[in-house]
Amino acid sequence: MQWRLLIIARKGMGMEGKSVRILCPRIIFSREPGLQWLIGSPFMPFTVVSSFRCIHTHGDPFSSDYAAEADDMRTLLLRGFDIIGALVIGDGDPLENASKAANAACNMTKWLNRDHENAGVIGAAYDLNNGKVQYFFFGSGSDTKPEAFDSVLCEENPEKYLWERGCLLRCELSIRLPVYLPTNRPSADVEGLFTSLIDETTARFNTPQMTYVVEGAKQTLEECQPIVLCTESDIMSGYSNLKPIKGFDGADNLFCSYFSSSNQLLSTAREITDPIKVTVFLNCSRNTPPSCAPTADYFPVMEPTRLVHASFNLDALCYSSKDFPVTSAVSLLVVPALIDQLTTMKTAILPCLMARQPQLCPNHFLPPGILHPVTALYELSYGETEMKLVEIRRLLHSRLGLPLDRPLLRVANSLNFFLESRTGKNGLTKGSARLKDVHTGIPSSGVVGGQMSLVDGSYEYYHYLQDGFDDNGWGCAYRSLQTIFSWFRLQHYTSIEVPSHRKIQETLVEIGDKEISFVGSREWIGAIELSFVLDSLLGVSCKIINVRSGSELPEKCRELALHFHTQGTPVMIGGGVLAYTLLGVDYNEHTGDCAFLILDPHYTGGEDLKSIVNGGWCGWKKATDSRGKSFFLRDKFYNLLCLQRPNMV
Repeated sequence: MQWRLLIIARKGMGMEGKSVRILCPRIIFSREPGLQWLIGSPFMPFTVVSSFRCIHTHGDPFSSDYAAEADDMRTLLLRGFDIIGALVIGDGDPLENASKAANAACNMTKWLNRDHENAGVIGAAYDLNNGKVQYFFFGSGSDTKPEAFDSVLCEENPEKYLWERGCLLRCELSIRLPVYLPTNRPSADVEGLFTSLIDETTARFNTPQMTYVVEGAKQTLEECQPIVLCTESDIMSGYSNLKPIKGFDGADNLFCSYFSSSNQLLSTAREITDPIKVTVFLNCSRNTPPSCAPTADYFPVMEPTRLVHASFNLDALCYSSKDFPVTSAVSLLVVPALIDQLTTMKTAILPCLMARQPQLCPNHFLPPGILHPVTALYELSYGETEMKLVEIRRLLHSRLGLPLDRPLLRVANSLNFFLESRTGKNGLTKGSARLKDVHTGIPSSGVVGGQMSLVDGSYEYYHYLQDGFDDNGWGCAYRSLQTIFSWFRLQHYTSIEVPSHRKIQETLVEIGDKEISFVGSREWIGAIELSFVLDSLLGVSCKIINVRSGSELPEKCRELALHFHTQGTPVMIGGGVLAYTLLGVDYNEHTGDCAFLILDPHYTGGEDLKSIVNGGWCGWKKATDSRGKSFFLRDKFYNLLCLQRPNMV
């Protein structure tokens, strides 16, 4: 069977039902006039999966620089997802704006040149005056009239909708090409030679020299056997001529569902950690007779040359319907994705071919608010903090509608496809001795009509006696600092290891706050010392709230709620000789009733979540409970250390 991917719908599908389905949680990023691309999949007609902002224009926000946009989208969008339409944000006639959007989408599909048959696009208009979005379908024919969709369907569980119907395929391939470049020719000639070599390499992907091995996702390895695919002849009529080799009878009728997880109800995170694996092999001895002796070819060099090794580390990720034949998925999705990535890397390497070549690394991300992975190509020769790379991430944040004050697209944020095999029960990670996010699922606070404000992000629970280190009776503030530090690590603001007690003490000595005798001692530290350490190791600024008595802490609930809404960082509470980590507040501003979500570092048991929650080591605490007992001491002053979230990408 011959398969072709189509934009929006298969030919002849028509507009039955006239409904457009919206999966993305947020389709409008801002109320600024401009253009947004509507992203969908040819496997799901009339379905908008996500929306990306157009960031390259010719001055006018509605005049797209299609060449620059196509270059970005070719890397960013996984094969299996495409631009299926566009949306104009502005005022004026909705149909006219939708027509502009549809025209822009058609131009983009031509620039992307993904060998699709255009069956029409979606043109949408967001009216700045009334805040409404209207969707229209524009057919591919010049004489077709736009049709308004009768209804807009919003899925209650978009992740389930997307991943029950589809799966991921991943192919990693390292290519190292030795290139002899003449040193006495113009740079244009040298670039032409290199381009020809890359073109020859990409052409090999569709020849019998290449063999593709397809293996099932991790959960299905015991249920299915891998298959081997190769091109059936040298004369190619398209990408769809891959066939299973002999010994794999019936494999040409296998669908991606055979290799993807059989458990349809898996969460998105797990589905993404287990893509179908495609491995590429180069058959160097296909036409060599069995008795042939080794031969060597001699090519005399007639001019001065320089040997350059061009290295390409390809990592292509694709989305396919589970009902798509695996041979077609490899030939129509994986192979073109590899060629796209190799071509993009070639373009980046050309200007510095004879100098220091860039270290280009593909990274796959699943940012918050986006249902499917995206790919970014980073040049990491000078590290992630190099200003050019920071600006690239800033533009990506802007395109994807991500906040500009937190790192979401750093290398440490990239998808870890083997995370599932390292994660055990109760949130523990194999090789780690600590629990994460222990407050999840704890009983309610008991505050009637309260508004909960919680820590934003993950953390690890540090407490007494961990790692075989006895700090019982003096190390609670150290443990609170470690918990807070882990939050910055898990949010990828830093890659520095969580400091040990000794490292904390050494840092305080290095900055001149303590004498040398402090190192190795059992002396307490408080909120002020924590702020010094965090500033020294992370460059994080802090705000300290002073309270004269524990009884006055409820008066700070409004301020603390604002902190969790705007900063989202854990708060260290130090009072007397005790220290706690505050993870949130539940506050009723009308009655003044409030509760504090306390993570207590004084726990001395093992990493048992049930014991921690049932024992009250993580839970809601009121300043004074129903029996009149005070959790916070009335005769002690308290310092609340509120860490400010770094403004960075």
